[in-house]
Amino acid sequence: MPLGRFLEISLAATDVAESLAFYESLGFVQASVGEAWPHPYAVVTDGRLSLGLHRADIASPLPTWVAPSLRERLDALAALGVSIDDARLDDVSMHRALLRDPSGQPLRLLEARTFSPPALSPAHSSTLGYFEEFALATLDLVAAGAFWERLGFVAFEPAREPFARAVAASRDLNIGLYAIDLQAPVLVFTDAAMPERIASLRDQGHRFAQRLPRELQALGAAMLEAPEGTQLLLLKELAAG
Repeated sequence: MPLGRFLEISLAATDVAESLAFYESLGFVQASVGEAWPHPYAVVTDGRLSLGLHRADIASPLPTWVAPSLRERLDALAALGVSIDDARLDDVSMHRALLRDPSGQPLRLLEARTFSPPALSPAHSSTLGYFEEFALATLDLVAAGAFWERLGFVAFEPAREPFARAVAASRDLNIGLYAIDLQAPVLVFTDAAMPERIASLRDQGHRFAQRLPRELQALGAAMLEAPEGTQLLLLKELAAG
């Protein structure tokens, strides 16, 4: 795959300890991190999704892949017509690069892993349900799908129900392309018993967004807000129209 292997959704967290406690309260498990970064850094995972908590000035949320032989990989991406926004290939720090999707969402490539995942049972899950996808707003589902296909994803035909949406799928991360008014990228979780999960999270005092796009309101969705500002979209299901 041109991007490499998915590593984490990197999040800018002013208070890493607070964000860490929040995700652990939801059933995420802390991973063992290395010393790749000079700033405070922690990782949590539910076995499917890993979240990197960085006390650093980074774009957030920032999908991040491990891309060995990064110089050669950037050449291959350029040959595919993918522009590189920024590349740091010096001998002082970890090799890394940024590119952007058509909506402007940054994507990061690192030459090496920065954590070791914990050993979790295949049945392990968080109280948020099943992680479906990283969702982005787009004005052109077809053009967005074509971009992700160049990166090795499989772009499915757009669906119109329950709202205009397409999926670009890979073995370790799905990208949801939403033709609705999302104010920021969201992490999407589903579960058949999501209304009960949402009620329980509200009872625990978690903070939810007050307003949602009307398409999501019609589905009975809720948007949980993490301490660092990450938006977690909770849905009963995402039917393929």
